[in-house]
Parts: sequence; C-alpha cells; structure tokens
Amino acid sequence: MFIQTEPTPNPQALKFLPGRRVAEGGAVEFRTIDEATASPLAEGLFQLEGVEGVFFGEDFISVTRAISAPSWDEMKPGVLAAIMDHFMSGQPLLRDGGITSDHAEYEGEAAEIVQEIKDVLDSRVRPAVAQDGGDILFDRFEPQTGVLWLVLRGACAGCPSSSATLKAGVENMMRHYVPEVTRVEQAA
Repeated sequence: MFIQTEPTPNPQALKFLPGRRVAEGGAVEFRTIDEATASPLAEGLFQLEGVEGVFFGEDFISVTRAISAPSWDEMKPGVLAAIMDHFMSGQPLLRDGGITSDHAEYEGEAAEIVQEIKDVLDSRVRPAVAQDGGDILFDRFEPQTGVLWLVLRGACAGCPSSSATLKAGVENMMRHYVPEVTRVEQAA
C-alpha cells in the first residue's frame, strides 16, 4: 500500500491519500481522543504524540498536529504506519453506533432556501475545500437575518486563511447563488 501526502494551506495539517475510499458514508471529524473512540483509525492516530485532530474525507485523511508537537518530518512515519496498519487489518472505519448528528428542521420557504444552500455547498464549495484537506458543512440558517452558519473541519479548522476563505470566497458565492443569504459566519 502506497500512501501519498500533500500539504494543506494550514501548516498544522497534512493530508494523507491512501489511494482508496476512506469515509464512504460522509466526512467525519474527531477533535479529541474521547470522540475518536468511535473509530479504530482515529483512536490509533490520537495515540501518536502531537495529534490534535483527525478528519476523514471521501478519499483522504487530514491529520492536524498541535503547535507544540514534533515536526511533520518526525510525525509522518507514525501517522503513515497507523493508516497502513488500519487498512491492512480490515477493520471498519467506524465502530458500531458511529456518529450521530442533530440538525434543526426547516419548513416552507426556509426549507427551500436551506436546500439551495446545501446544493451550492455540495456542488461548488466542498469539492474545492476537500482538495485542501478539509470540509465545510451547513450548521444553521437564520431566515430572519439571512445569516448562514457553517462549520469548518479538517485542515480548514484553524487554518490561517479560513476567515478569508469564508468571507471572500464562500460568502460571495452564497450571496450570488442564494440571495437570501446576507452573511456567512463560522460556527463553533
């Protein structure tokens, strides 16, 4: 198995490409060792010194290291070994139970706007962001104010250029395609 690596705009995150599908059921992020217990691979990665976040995309894994962590040159062999060991073991990406989410339900015109937002995210925003080792997800939309809240994950979370990406890129695109959106904000 050959695993390629790619830098991301976030100097603390590195993208690993194992040459196979990773998160077939949708992207998943882990920010703590406690969250990582839902995935044997994430749990293994968090056991490595300096790992601060793990993100599984459709065909990649982004690992974020702590600022005080060893250099990528020191960390990369351990991360590569953990990824290779996982895929060679045949274990599932997620343990039974996996990840659950709870999102607000929208009705009427708000539901139509939210669907338009999600369509733009899926077709225009998320593919570009995935190339940088991250993801952007819908969090909520406030129909009264037009404020759209998005969640940055993977290499995008904590990236120095994430604010500029949200404001200059995503907000302008959303306002163009979905005029009801007046502003885009990052959800915690």
